Amino acid sequence: MGHKCFVSFKKEDLDYKNELVELFEKEDIIDKTLDREIQSEDGDYIMQVIRADYLKDSTVTICLIGTHSSENEGYDYWGRHKNYFIIRELQASLYNGKNNTRNGVLGVVTPEMYDRVYKGNYSCSACGYSHNYVDVDDNTVIREFSQNYYIEPHEGCSWTEEQRYCILVKWDDFIKNPEKYVNQAYSKRTDPIAKKVIVRAKR
Repeated sequence: MGHKCFVSFKKEDLDYKNELVELFEKEDIIDKTLDREIQSEDGDYIMQVIRADYLKDSTVTICLIGTHSSENEGYDYWGRHKNYFIIRELQASLYNGKNNTRNGVLGVVTPEMYDRVYKGNYSCSACGYSHNYVDVDDNTVIREFSQNYYIEPHEGCSWTEEQRYCILVKWDDFIKNPEKYVNQAYSKRTDPIAKKVIVRAKR
């Protein structure tokens, strides 16, 4: 049986989400995407609905990282974060409690974001080796993702894959072999790093 995936996305990335659904029909992956807006201002209730109706039997959350998916997207007219639902979806995905096991989290970077996220290599003054500069911070993603990609504290001058909970991949690489990356995210659920996952207090 394939892994059931919940897709978290902004409306601006709907075309990518639709491509994923079509792709999933060809792969051994089952789509569990939120298909309606939850009409409530109560954050606890929204998380409860997301867990009960969408995340309960999913095991991996795919977070589309587009041009409007960052922590710094700002607030709307009513004072609510513009990425309120993505924040709640990731919080619910990372939470590990009764009747709600934690999902693996897979960030898929859309082509428009490649240059903002992947910034080449740099020479490390601490170890003398070359490292990849991957810009995962408030300017590119929400904090629920970045804090579990660059988990603190960590050993060494850069993060190894074993020191990250979230998986990150470019869109073009993902669509070539989606099951590979879904499996990687799924496996993180039982890796030692899962014990260091950070679930930020609800906002």
